[in-house]
Amino acid sequence: MITIRLSRPSDLPALFAIWQGAVRATHLFLTEQDIAFYAQQVRDHYLPSCPFWVATGRNDQPRGFLGMTDSKIDALFIDPAHHGQGIGRALVDHAASLSGSLTVDVNEQNEGACGFYKKLGFRQVGRSELDDSGKPFPILHLERP
Repeated sequence: MITIRLSRPSDLPALFAIWQGAVRATHLFLTEQDIAFYAQQVRDHYLPSCPFWVATGRNDQPRGFLGMTDSKIDALFIDPAHHGQGIGRALVDHAASLSGSLTVDVNEQNEGACGFYKKLGFRQVGRSELDDSGKPFPILHLERP
């Protein structure tokens, strides 16, 4: 059973652990130096500054989380131990229930995420050569009406 709730300050260590595990499992194109660069930003700036939708299982333990601004999914990370269990779909469905149409940016080299969003009906509407940090990791801009 998946429950979705807003994040709490006490969730931050678990959310960072989910982020780190998911990135290591899915972003195989990143070096350890790249992961360390993004980890510092995520841990110290992004996670503490935004509310997230958290998918929990038994004992209210976070299994994944989604961040969004208006209709844009800013972040979606699932604990790798729970990949393929419908948590990502549940979080995207929750986001759609809040805003209807959705957009998301995804690393082109993250084939699993690209396939996941395509399966959920997203289509590519653009592409950028660099990510938001100016690094050479192409970004696909997707939308689902």
